[in-house]
Amino acid sequence: MDQFVISFLTKWGFTDLIQTFTDQEVDQESLLCLEDYDIDRLIPKAGPRARFKKRLRELQAATHGGNRGQEDLGGRATVPSHQETLISGASGIPPEDLPSSSTARENEPSVVKRKGPQPKADSPAKLKRQCDIAPGLFEDDFILNEVTDIMTRVHDTLSNHKNSKLNSFLRKKIWDLRSDRRDLVGVFGKTGAGKSSLINAIVKEKDLLPTGSLFACTTVMIKVEATQNKKYEAEIEFISKKEWEDELWSLKNLYGEIPDEEKTDDEECNEIIEKMTALYGDEWKDRSHKNLMEPKYFKEIPEFLQYGRKIIQVKGAQELAAKLLKYTRSDSKDGQRWFWPLVKCVTVRVPNNDILKHVTLVDLPGNGDRNKSRDQMWKEIVASCSAVWVVSEMNRAVADRDGWEILESTCNLMGNGGECQNIYFICTKCDQEADDGTTDSILKRNLKAKEIVRKEFNKLHTVKKQFKDDCFEVFTVSSKEFFKQKKLKPDQTEIPSLQEFLRSLNNQHDQTLNYVSGAYGILSLIKGAKLGNVDPVQSARVPEILNEIIDRELRKVKRSMEDVFEVFKTCLSKGVEESETKSELALNRKLNPKGKGAGRGFHRQLKCALENNGVYKTKKKQINLSETISQFLTDSIDEEFRRTFPNDAKSGPLYGVIHQFSVDTNRLVQQYKTFELQLTFISTEVSKVKTKLCKDIRDRKKRIYSSVTETVQRTMQECYEKAATFRGPGSLENMKHEVETHFRDVKGTMFDKTKAVVLKQLKNLMDNVQKQLMDTLQESIELSFKTDHQLIPDFEDEFNLVKKRLDDLKNQNKEDQVLPWPDMLD
Repeated sequence: MDQFVISFLTKWGFTDLIQTFTDQEVDQESLLCLEDYDIDRLIPKAGPRARFKKRLRELQAATHGGNRGQEDLGGRATVPSHQETLISGASGIPPEDLPSSSTARENEPSVVKRKGPQPKADSPAKLKRQCDIAPGLFEDDFILNEVTDIMTRVHDTLSNHKNSKLNSFLRKKIWDLRSDRRDLVGVFGKTGAGKSSLINAIVKEKDLLPTGSLFACTTVMIKVEATQNKKYEAEIEFISKKEWEDELWSLKNLYGEIPDEEKTDDEECNEIIEKMTALYGDEWKDRSHKNLMEPKYFKEIPEFLQYGRKIIQVKGAQELAAKLLKYTRSDSKDGQRWFWPLVKCVTVRVPNNDILKHVTLVDLPGNGDRNKSRDQMWKEIVASCSAVWVVSEMNRAVADRDGWEILESTCNLMGNGGECQNIYFICTKCDQEADDGTTDSILKRNLKAKEIVRKEFNKLHTVKKQFKDDCFEVFTVSSKEFFKQKKLKPDQTEIPSLQEFLRSLNNQHDQTLNYVSGAYGILSLIKGAKLGNVDPVQSARVPEILNEIIDRELRKVKRSMEDVFEVFKTCLSKGVEESETKSELALNRKLNPKGKGAGRGFHRQLKCALENNGVYKTKKKQINLSETISQFLTDSIDEEFRRTFPNDAKSGPLYGVIHQFSVDTNRLVQQYKTFELQLTFISTEVSKVKTKLCKDIRDRKKRIYSSVTETVQRTMQECYEKAATFRGPGSLENMKHEVETHFRDVKGTMFDKTKAVVLKQLKNLMDNVQKQLMDTLQESIELSFKTDHQLIPDFEDEFNLVKKRLDDLKNQNKEDQVLPWPDMLD
């Protein structure tokens, strides 16, 4: 291994990482080029990772002479986000608080001219020629790369110049420019429904994910996304050693409690046998959970014990699929060991795939997992999906209840508790014989199937309550025909329609426009500052006008939010009344199931639920006691929640008043032409803070919605833990009695407490919106108009080039392009 790397790892106290860096062939050059993405894979634990990043940044700064922007895998210079700095930067100090690297340069001239050639604008035609010879990249990519490089140089120049309040402010704004959001699309479906074949067809990689009935699906989540690397890659994330040891103890105890005569037909027992046999063969039955944690069982996967992650890189999709089999699939018949019980998630990365550029497809199990970390990741992913695909075979689309039950059980998490805007029900294997087997008969059958599926969806009232009427679509696809094209043309397989939907999520043009517009605003402020305050009277008057406008707009925001608060207060009050009268009966029914749900099997299920915060999950059954208790309170706000927080973040009283917020800079520019540059910056700041607030509201509304059940769970947790300790004869009745008694004791205050928690979080959200608008814009106005900024570098060439690129972007598809920032771009 490179002695340079060894010496620094030893000096920094990371000798335990030497072998890892050796295995990954990290030498002096690559060490200095490591990105956050690479470091996250090399060092999975947050504490050591943060310390390493700090040391590495210091080394890079010393080596390159300042805060030099790194290059990403595609060779593009990047500026780390402010959030990344807080996590991994020196001492966690925000950029504006970092000392300038040029404290000894206070006597330098006020204008800094950089040596070497100045940037020149390439024509759109030249950019187009570049795009034609660079597969997978488009004109927007080149503009984004070019402007990102420019802003990296601007940031570096400011970092090496005399520090000031404006300097720190500008550097922070540059760091905040870049946003690399990836849309998640969740793919649900039972074993054999054709999920893997569908994903392979969508990404145009026939052999990427293993297919066929030989291998049974597991609870492993598989993410599929693009990479700029040339190789195919898989990152396998394992659950922790402690989590597996705890799960082993639970599985062994649960298996031992099931009578031998029931083990053959017991669903839960079969799941335990499948999981344990996959990893240990038949040895697990005669060994303790401590014995099963011995290192000999993990010789083939040392990464599980050492690093928590395993990286696989190969040249082809088929080779990657073969290597992934033992981590993602199971076949208990062949005697081979399978490691999926230890896997938390697998991320597959495909080289230069334009469809997945800003999108991640996630193959999801139907209802989470008994393992807490896997289940938590499942919930987070489902709640973050902007679209969900439910996959079912054509001939079983209606009769097979798995797909419909997935929708019903997850609709709260995807709808009001998430950000899903589209539900696609995808009928697979539509190329199978229909009537005479002609293309016409296949297409007619597909149309009929769509009508039947839509009618079935309209019966799901609990699902429809969470989503808009136009969110549901049905597709009839054939992955096989997409590749073979014997009976159906590609567009008739409907795979291209799904691909186009994913491309629409990429929205590269808007991302580029947002970045370039923000960059132009920053450079406008710098140029305006260089010109100085030519009219002190007007330079005082314009900020006064802006603050008056902001005060007026903030009053509108406040009025709208107060109205929303009162509506929710009324809804929750009704929900409290209904919960106090109905929830006890609902809980009683859950604790006393009829028919097949009763008996000894339920005793084990209830005990498992009580040991797991009131939640029990298998592939086919779920118990959530807290959700049962809180359902009437949740129902009381569902309709208003969807109206107030629509997942498209475009309408509703909160999003609406934010989108309407304007400081009317276009009118002010006409009156105060001298300050056009400063007003341009203020306009971009208004647009950026509005975009940020919409994202914040979307994230916080998820927590508000989930807080209903979480508050109930915390109130009931004491009795869950106590009830779980009962053993021996009569323990089932004792567990029930403990839960019911505790519920009756707390129900008089629990629902009012839950109401108060929801209203407090809602009030905090509303206060935060108003505070961010006021603080952000007041700071921007102060630094734009009230400070002497003569001691600042000159970026005239950069300003002109970025302005030209912004004009190029606005001219693209001008007739149908919806501009995101009307204040600036009208």
